[in-house]
Amino acid sequence: MSTAVPQALAFVGLGSMGAPMAARLVAAGHRVTVWNRSAGRTAPLVEAGASAAATPAAAVAAAQIVFTMLADDAALDAVASGPDGLVAGMSPGALHVSMSTIAPATAERLAATHAAAGQAYVAAPVFGRPPAAAAGALFILASGADADIARAAPLLAALGQRLFPVGSAPRQANVVKLAGNFMIMAATEAMGEAMAVAGQAGIAPATLLEVFTGTLFDSPITRNYGAMLVEERFHPAGFSAALGRKDMRLFAEVAAAAQVPAPFLTTIEAQLAALVARHGPDIDWAAIGALPAEAARAAHHPENDA
Repeated sequence: MSTAVPQALAFVGLGSMGAPMAARLVAAGHRVTVWNRSAGRTAPLVEAGASAAATPAAAVAAAQIVFTMLADDAALDAVASGPDGLVAGMSPGALHVSMSTIAPATAERLAATHAAAGQAYVAAPVFGRPPAAAAGALFILASGADADIARAAPLLAALGQRLFPVGSAPRQANVVKLAGNFMIMAATEAMGEAMAVAGQAGIAPATLLEVFTGTLFDSPITRNYGAMLVEERFHPAGFSAALGRKDMRLFAEVAAAAQVPAPFLTTIEAQLAALVARHGPDIDWAAIGALPAEAARAAHHPENDA
């Protein structure tokens, strides 16, 4: 847990990631005011010692540092803009730490808006799922002015196990985050294809995972996502296929703007689209790795294909 000096903070966005992150800041002794579009999500945090506000602007009015953790660019824009939004409510000199996975262009635009209002902005997206958020074990990326990152760092220590400053331009942390999510999906698709092929040779997915994590591919992604594939553990979603499609679309936009060909990315986008079409948007995005085995079963036993 962080030993940061208690401060007046705000946390906006109390979904499956934001709620446990805000709870950690409350537990660290900070004065945290929270806001969420669905007001019912604030109750457990208020019981733990937070205060709830009626609008984003009211939530951030007294805050020195404001954290946001929202689903996408549209949600962030909605709480940042307008007379009841973050920019209107924040004091001059206050710092917005945006932990959402958003387009790099959105980060640049929002940073400029804050700067015009005399406020500061740091992009700080994370790697990790809700259990890691609850345990303070996230990996946190950060980009922005060095002084602003240093100002946020003691608080981020309550939320993550390591902070990675990646650049001075706000967009840079979001590029790294999107690139990392693409690599997670590429690895999961590769594992799924390998398990499907090995399965046709009579090799259990658990056996294949044991071999690979014990030899060539021992990594958190292989272990964690591999276990999800072996156990077919896709509900409830820790990270939905719908959000995964959003992230891959954003990464594709970055790649296209940079004129970088990304053939693996095209495959991942197609597989995620197929996953949503077959199983709906609320399945965990890890289930992309189950599609090859499903296709193999359908090919060998078409009468059982649903």
